[in-house]
Amino acid sequence: MRLRNIFFALLSGGLLTAAWPIGGIAPAIFIGFVPLLLVEGRVAQGEKGRVFWLSFLTFLTWNVATTWWVWNATPAATLAWILNALFMATVFFIFHLTKKKVCNNPWGNFFLIPYWMAFELLTYWWAIKWPWLNLGGVFSSKVSWIQWYEYTGVPGGTLWVLVVNILIANIIQFFKTKEAKPILTSIVLEVLILLLPILVSTRVYKNYEDKGVDTEVIVVQQNCDPWNEQFDNHYYDEVIQNNINLSRPLVSPQTRFIISSESAIQEGIWLHEANKAKALNTLHDYVAQFPELAFVIGGTTYEWVPKGMEDDFPARKLANGDRYYYCHNSALLINRDDLQHRNKSQLTPVVEAIPEWMGFLRNFSLTVGIARGTLKGDPEAKVMTSGNHKIGAAICYESAFGEYVGSFCAKGADLLFVITNDGWWGDTPGYKQHFEFSKLRAIENRRCVARSANTGRSGFFNQRGDVLQQTNYWEPDAIKATLKANSEATFYAKNGDYLSRIAVYVTFVLLITWIAKSFLDLGKSRKAAKVSGTRKKK
Repeated sequence: MRLRNIFFALLSGGLLTAAWPIGGIAPAIFIGFVPLLLVEGRVAQGEKGRVFWLSFLTFLTWNVATTWWVWNATPAATLAWILNALFMATVFFIFHLTKKKVCNNPWGNFFLIPYWMAFELLTYWWAIKWPWLNLGGVFSSKVSWIQWYEYTGVPGGTLWVLVVNILIANIIQFFKTKEAKPILTSIVLEVLILLLPILVSTRVYKNYEDKGVDTEVIVVQQNCDPWNEQFDNHYYDEVIQNNINLSRPLVSPQTRFIISSESAIQEGIWLHEANKAKALNTLHDYVAQFPELAFVIGGTTYEWVPKGMEDDFPARKLANGDRYYYCHNSALLINRDDLQHRNKSQLTPVVEAIPEWMGFLRNFSLTVGIARGTLKGDPEAKVMTSGNHKIGAAICYESAFGEYVGSFCAKGADLLFVITNDGWWGDTPGYKQHFEFSKLRAIENRRCVARSANTGRSGFFNQRGDVLQQTNYWEPDAIKATLKANSEATFYAKNGDYLSRIAVYVTFVLLITWIAKSFLDLGKSRKAAKVSGTRKKK
């Protein structure tokens, strides 16, 4: 019995892994939770087994097998795998306890939905942000199935996955109890819920045409090694010149934007004297030749901490002075008349953002060679403008945050740019998985996306999530496309992760119900024990 449960737990972990991009079989996600739910159902009915540790085995398998490549960037990967698996197992265990107490039959499996969706919302909010494995993201390889994400975003996909898994598990469990009516009901629901979204989405996909104004955009993939050359002071000028040389042959009078990668400028720019930065002056001289051209590029920027704010956690003290400063991972927009910037808000845990409870590490990083200490981010997404365009420039990890990227569009951004440095992971599934997020953001917001990676995979996406062009790994390149700039905000861009927030409210109701019923049952048990004791005395 114990070995069977372990096998089923591992099977669930294997199926979840098998579904994941890259090279995964997306439909496997619809049965990924089924073996684990069957194990939970047997334990809930009295069979011996430890649901927490069995679910931990499932989720640890899934985390390690899909994100092993994080190790290439930081040894903290081990901690990330274990913590995320523990969080997931805790959610599953709380679902198990609630089900046993409130509705201990297959219909109680639906309690997993609000718990899991509330947990996925937390992965966007708390200090250790890790939305990489949120279930709705699995369908980036099947964009024709998820055109309805413009209304629900990725949480809609999570809801879809969980409902289908639960109905399959319920059908199997009802077959064992030979309950005909619940079996028939579950089968009908299963067919409708599985197929209807695909049929509707496929029709939308075939008929959808990109909206907006034609806008010519160039993407540069400069291709320098972040572990070596990019952080050599003598290499700064060469990186900037490479960007210019790669893009120049493609520039035309119609070109409106050139996009380069995160951290392409490593000179270190003090924002109060940005006019002294050699890299910015070089790029300004370049774009000044073309009146309507803007260059969007990533860089490291600094600014002084205002007086009285020295205790702000991201504040750093000068090594040889009493002043404090902030360090930013920034996107900069340079055109003939202006310099604009925004700072990365969704910081990579541990690498760019040390949780405050780990204050002893505030000026360090667990990754050699990347950011040191906690960066200072903008409080919210900031739109930059050039000519008639408003653009949302997501920096690296930010492209995994659907509601956050949607907030650019809610503020009027008509194009989305992603600037990133995926070279830390090497030639692994990491940069390929990161590329996939841009498909989801394109559909959710009905925006064309231009993505520039230092190396890895750069490309263009239309508003259906299709890849229009892409570059090869470890090849310096520049590509050009005419994208539609659309300023209409989708329902999802306006409302964000509303499904997940509803799930949070339902979770609170379930928790209160569970706790209240536990107290009531405890009271009944004590009363029964007292009556029994009285009878024995008599």
